[in-house]
Amino acid sequence: MADPRVLDQSEREAQVVSEHLPSGYSAAFDGQPVNYGSTSATSPAQSEYAPGESSLKLQGGDIHRDLFKTAERARVHKRAATFHHPQDATGDNDAESLTVSEQLAPGGFRRAFIQQKQRQHQSWAERMPVTRNFVEFLELYGSFAGEDLADSEDEAVVSEEEGEREEEPPQETRPLLGRRKTSRPPRGAKANTKQTFFTLLKAFIGTGIMFLPKAFNNGGILFSSITMLVVSAVTMLAFHLLLACKARYGGGYGEIGQAIAGNKMRGLILGSITLSQLGFVCAGIVFVAENVTSFLQAVGHGSIHLSTTNLILIQLLILIPLTFIRNIAKLGPVALIADACILLGVTYIYYYDIAYLASEGIHKSVVLFNPAKYTLTIGAAIFTFEGIGLILPIQSSMTKPERFEWLLGTVMIIITILFTAVGILCYATFGENTQIEIINNYPQDSKFVNAVQFLYSLAVLVGAPVQLFPAIRIIEGKIFGTHSGKRSTRTKWIKNAFRTSMAALCGAISILGASNLDRFVALIGSFACIPLVYIYPAYLHYKGIATSWPAKAGDILFMVLGIVAMVYTTIITIVNSFMS
Repeated sequence: MADPRVLDQSEREAQVVSEHLPSGYSAAFDGQPVNYGSTSATSPAQSEYAPGESSLKLQGGDIHRDLFKTAERARVHKRAATFHHPQDATGDNDAESLTVSEQLAPGGFRRAFIQQKQRQHQSWAERMPVTRNFVEFLELYGSFAGEDLADSEDEAVVSEEEGEREEEPPQETRPLLGRRKTSRPPRGAKANTKQTFFTLLKAFIGTGIMFLPKAFNNGGILFSSITMLVVSAVTMLAFHLLLACKARYGGGYGEIGQAIAGNKMRGLILGSITLSQLGFVCAGIVFVAENVTSFLQAVGHGSIHLSTTNLILIQLLILIPLTFIRNIAKLGPVALIADACILLGVTYIYYYDIAYLASEGIHKSVVLFNPAKYTLTIGAAIFTFEGIGLILPIQSSMTKPERFEWLLGTVMIIITILFTAVGILCYATFGENTQIEIINNYPQDSKFVNAVQFLYSLAVLVGAPVQLFPAIRIIEGKIFGTHSGKRSTRTKWIKNAFRTSMAALCGAISILGASNLDRFVALIGSFACIPLVYIYPAYLHYKGIATSWPAKAGDILFMVLGIVAMVYTTIITIVNSFMS
């Protein structure tokens, strides 16, 4: 039996050749079909095929006839093959193989053979036990909420000038290959259970964890703990509803909405994603500005004076050039730094709080429930658990997606314990003195604390472009369509100007909300995240999945509670925070 890899290679070669041959001609004699491969001449695939004229009628037909025979093999394999051999999931065999000149060198054939055998016995998962320096994780943002948002630099240009050239008759200088939207290969299902576990942890553990101590101060230690557990359970149920919709309809979040409820639902979902991501970026910018202010005061002993507004403008000088990056995987090094800084900050919080509570006990101002500001706790908890945008692409990347839901449940239990513990420890340690920038509560004369303060600010700052990327790509898709700037400098700089304006908009919103960061975070969670996580999945499940009356009643109850929670917490937050 022939080696399937050889057949796959032959198929690819035949496909490439067929794309460059003139249409309407075949390798048959006088327009009659020919038989190549193992399929019979009477197969349905061949009986339906109309080959057209013989290639021998072309000028020099007897010379290039073998090319048409090669293309004929691609057609036969595509329409009549009885087996399928999946290609290597790595998708980079060509990049790793030796070139022809290298194989002709002494010992070249042996080196090529050894490399080929090594690739056969070493799977992608074995080479990559965890995502590659955060790059694989960042690529998930290129398919945020399951949408294809990637905009790589090798993306082909679709411009008006090219459209005009297509209408012209073919010339000798015209490229043989036609236009294409992108050369980026689709993401394959290549992540094992261990990879998915760590990727989910990365998706949920972010800068939102730093806002929890103040949230516990706003709601009280008992109410806030119960809120975290309830929000975690309800969020997991919403994930279950969305995954059930994906199992039947497939695609991303917006595509599921379009399949069930039409284009307006897709636009509503993508609009909510955009709004939530912009909110995350604005909250991060304010957090960095206020944290750096405290850092400069501690290091400079009050001699360095920079206002929050000035620090936000300085951040924009860094953020704007980073938004020009088209390939999000290039943000891998800075995102890896951010990940390490967050881990360092959380580790120090646990160490200091546990040591303090062991020696001093719980702060005397700790209360079980704070009726004045408890709504801020609800919004902050929802803000912290919001990770629905990465659920679908992570599940699609698994080799065994049937294991995803129980793995997601395990991760939700772990992060619920982690988040709740951070809030309880910090609030029990500092009580009513808990600050929004929790690092400010720690000894400011400690050089280590100053370093953690600075590094955590750096982590939030370098993570802002990653958070902003999905929002920019969604809006760009609506405005520019498939136009890209690889070959059109004008298109590229129009997009750069648009991205600059988006970053400037985030900066302006951050300046307006700088004086009420905890309230700003609660508002984002209440207004932007609740529909995305709690209302839309229940609605899609109600229209597209639920058939029994208990399931429909549960979806309706879910939607009603989500709408009431969104309206109530949003109004109370606005009234108590920005209008009082």
